[in-house]
Amino acid sequence: MSDVFRMIEQAGVVPVVVATSDEEALHTCQALARGGLPVAEITFRTAAAAAAIARVRREMPEMLVGAGTVLTVDSARQALDAGAAFLVSPGFSRAVVQFAIEKGVPVLPGCSNPTDLMAAVEMGLEWVKFFPAEPLGGLGMLKALAAPFGMLKFVPTGGIDETNLAAYLSFKQAPACGGSWMVRKELAQAGRFDEIERLTAEAVGIVRAAKGF
Repeated sequence: MSDVFRMIEQAGVVPVVVATSDEEALHTCQALARGGLPVAEITFRTAAAAAAIARVRREMPEMLVGAGTVLTVDSARQALDAGAAFLVSPGFSRAVVQFAIEKGVPVLPGCSNPTDLMAAVEMGLEWVKFFPAEPLGGLGMLKALAAPFGMLKFVPTGGIDETNLAAYLSFKQAPACGGSWMVRKELAQAGRFDEIERLTAEAVGIVRAAKGF
């Protein structure tokens, strides 16, 4: 297991951050760290993504920062140039996965069916993203999909929040989940970083109880 995946497993939750500026991303990540969660997936859903990753990496070297919504090799390259430590995609792109493998960077491609998972296994991956988790059928669907793929670990994302986080983490093939409830964009845009910190600390408490530490 890579150090990145080991850190993600330890964290139990990967906050999915959509930032409109590098300043907003920095304050959000500082609130996450104060809440006990030094990891973030900054998504390429805004034009500020690359600058946000670079700023957080520069000013918070202790923070594990990855890039999300990586749809193309070009955006993957931008993410790595900015300093992203891992890549996350909503779907399975062989081109993006191959690029990450060649660069030696951990990648979590979105997988939603057995065909995606077979492709992941063929390319030598050990971790994937299960997305969108709740709309696809939730934990029951994940367990059914995972059954023939005991060699894979899953990071369920999509519809995960404080009400179902513990249930997902109880499944041994789901060492961590992705979620945005503690970093909702309206909180960051309103400057409510104290609330982000509070929700993060609450999430960390759920993880610790679920994992028994």
